Amino acid sequence: MRESFGRASGDEELMGWWDRWLDHRDPKARERLIVHYSPLVKFVAGRVGAGLPNSVDSGDLVSAGVFGLIDAVERFDSERGVKFETFAVPRIRGAIFDGLRQLDWVPRSVRSRAREVETAFHDLEAKLGRSPSDEELSLHLGITSTEFRRWLAAIASTTVGPLDRALVAGVEPTSLRGETPDSPAGAYEEGEVRQAVRSEVRKLPERERLVLSLYYDEGLTLAEIGVVLGVTESRVSQIHTKSVLHLRSRMASSGMS
Repeated sequence: MRESFGRASGDEELMGWWDRWLDHRDPKARERLIVHYSPLVKFVAGRVGAGLPNSVDSGDLVSAGVFGLIDAVERFDSERGVKFETFAVPRIRGAIFDGLRQLDWVPRSVRSRAREVETAFHDLEAKLGRSPSDEELSLHLGITSTEFRRWLAAIASTTVGPLDRALVAGVEPTSLRGETPDSPAGAYEEGEVRQAVRSEVRKLPERERLVLSLYYDEGLTLAEIGVVLGVTESRVSQIHTKSVLHLRSRMASSGMS
């Protein structure tokens, strides 16, 4: 099914590079593929950087993202019927956020608010026996609904996890769909984590589950998800952030964080 990337690009030379890399592991073909797809790194870095402080250097984002692109090229399996771009974007984004974590750029106030929201989820779910609404979370936190949405907007650019990698131990979104780990031990660990994450995702409210599925499984952008749901991109971003924090709270409660 190599036409899954060849037909999208309409580039016979590109298909030739993929054939040489996938069939023969030709290092020159690998290099050409990385160069060809490098604009994808700049695109993802630009999207990530748009929500970050000006103090974060865009060059650092691109440099980190290249490692994600290299990983994507080396791991790509054309037989899965997924376009390379769809496969690569989560890895590039994850590598960029890995780099950001090393820079420790997130303000302490944002980290503190993220922890407060996670704790609020935990406390209210224990009390109510269900997922709390935005209004209930706001009341529990002692802030207005408008302020709660501002908190989510500030936290949004810091979340990337297994669904963003920060949720549990280093499981990428694609691995939740069944990608083969590199070792038997890794396979066992990922299998355990994957099962736990899937179990907790099923307990989320329907809209949160839908946003996570469209974003991580289908590869839609936040703007595209907004069109599907009939809401603004910023609202989708809030729902996504809330979903990740919700999952973090659930995973912590189950001893998986």
